[in-house]
Parts: sequence; C-alpha cells; structure tokens
Amino acid sequence: MNLLKNIAVTSAALVIAVSASQAREQIKIVGSSTVYPFSSYVAEELGATSSFPTPVVESTGSGGGMKLFCAGNGMNTPDITNASRPMKEKEWKLCQKNGVTDIVGTMIGYDGIAFAQSNDNRNLAFTRTQILLAVAAKVPVNGKLVKNPYKKWSDIDVSLPNREIIIYGPPTSSGTRDAFEELVMEKMTKKMAGYGKKKYHTIRQDGVYIPSGENDNLIVQKLERNKNAFGIFGYSFLAENSDKIKAAKVDGKLPTPSSIADGSYPVSRSLFFYVKKSHINKVKAMQPYIDMFMSEMMISEDGVLKSIGLIPMASDLRTKIQSSVKNLTPLTHKMVKARKVIK
Repeated sequence: MNLLKNIAVTSAALVIAVSASQAREQIKIVGSSTVYPFSSYVAEELGATSSFPTPVVESTGSGGGMKLFCAGNGMNTPDITNASRPMKEKEWKLCQKNGVTDIVGTMIGYDGIAFAQSNDNRNLAFTRTQILLAVAAKVPVNGKLVKNPYKKWSDIDVSLPNREIIIYGPPTSSGTRDAFEELVMEKMTKKMAGYGKKKYHTIRQDGVYIPSGENDNLIVQKLERNKNAFGIFGYSFLAENSDKIKAAKVDGKLPTPSSIADGSYPVSRSLFFYVKKSHINKVKAMQPYIDMFMSEMMISEDGVLKSIGLIPMASDLRTKIQSSVKNLTPLTHKMVKARKVIK
C-alpha cells in the first residue's frame, strides 16, 4: 500500500510539474495602458503565426507594472513590463533589491497625451498654463498659493468657455499621469510666480479631476455621456475614436503623428517596454516576441502599429535601438538616471 501511495504522490507531483511547465510557456506581460494596444497586437500576431501560445497582456498602469516586474525573478512574476515613461530610479533600485539585476529596456516609438472632448462641442485651444490652473491643488492668487478656487474655465480666463471644469484622467499608477505631471504641471510651475521655481505636480482632489482607471476606453465613453468633460489619455485612443471625440489644441498645436514625432506638440512622450533577461532562456516565446515587436513590420514608418496609433521613431534611431535590443544590451543605473534605454 505504501508503494502504491508513493507512486500516486509521485505521479501527482509530475502532473503538477508538467502543468506548471506548460503554463509558463506563455509570456506574462504587464504595464502601461497606453502601450497595451500595441503589445496586445504583437501578442495576438505571435499566437497566430507561431506554435507559441498567445502571451497574456495585462493593463496595470506603468507604475503598477513596474512593481510586479520588480517583485522578483521567480517564474510567478512578469517577464515583460510596458511603460509610457522611462523606468524611475526608485524602480531600478527595487528591482536590484529583489534580484532583478539583468534588465533590457527598449523604446518602441512615440505618443502624445491628448486633452480631448466630445465631437459635439466646438473646437477649443488651451495653453499648458490654463490646463495647469484647472487641475492643480493649489494655484497662485495675488502672489500666494491658495486652494484652487476655479470651478469654470471662464474663471481661469474670460476667453475660455463658461463651462464647468470636469476632467477624467489617469490614476497615480499610470505612466500617462506621470508624463502629464512632468510635461504640463512641473514644466509650467517652474516658470510661474508663486511656485518658487519648484516642480509642483499635486492634482486637486475636490471632484474636478476624476481618476478614471487604467482603461482609457472608459474615459472615451464618459466623454460621450458628459459633454462638459475633458479626458486625458494617449493619442492612440484619440485616433481609434475620432468619430466620437476630438482633441483641443495645446499651446497652439493639435496632437498629430507629425507634431508628436517632431516634438512640436508639447505633451509628447516616448513609449517603452522592459524585459527580464533572466527569463529569456526559461520562457522560449520571449525572444520571438521581442524580435517581432522590434521588427520593421511592426514599428517602422510603414509598420502595422502605426495604423493603430504608434508614432514611429526616425530610421537612424530605430536602427540603433533595434541593434541594442538584438544584442540584449543590459540597462545600467547610469542609463536609468539619464532616462535612456540606449547609451
């Protein structure tokens, strides 16, 4: 009986081991909601054109993805995390602390952060300073910082609509939120009297700015229902929903592929993904996925990801980054501090 019992236990253990092995044939990807459509497209293409299972892609936000990615090296942790801004130094340190010491980072292209509204409204234009004054927790009044008193856009500037300020935007876990705070709030407060040339990025919490989760399509739906509201999200969601929503100009520029690529649209940013190099030999689909994502078929000027909103890099930069990723060039602390993924 003991022999039979031991055989049964051993057989069960083998079944569990085989099941675990089969389950980790599938790539685990987390991170940015902005990069999610592009990552998902490549995942579906890999599943459709190879013998590998379609990777699992979760939209957790850039910050949420980094926490999961940097939690450890075990096979129960993600293999790749997407990000709509560079890895932060504190995230790098968390990875190092938890044994995730061999990381490959790559830029995939560009995106612009749209400030959008329903197509039913008239076209509008804002300065970054006006947007800052709408969302900041404190604003300068008579030389002093006070709790934001503005309820309507016309309270900020009489040339703006007599319309309630309602903004659906990304949560604190989002890379889009990080980029918005940096490119709009910090950039403008450094130049404004009252903030003392400091980087101020505290968003008001009185119900005017409404964090709306990591699914940017939900913001689009809210803009359809609430004609007074504006939404903050990546250009790809604007492009996909141009029959329902439109962007306002920011500092005189609309977000377009050309204005984002050349940087003239002032709220433009780069998009990334980060790879756990220690998993590449354990999850065989990772290298084919990386190769496919970084291929000309996906990220070039004629690549398919452009059709769903990715703004391609210039060919010389793209070639340099493709070479770095092909060689699995590791990310260094110096590169992270410089907010780069290549030397």
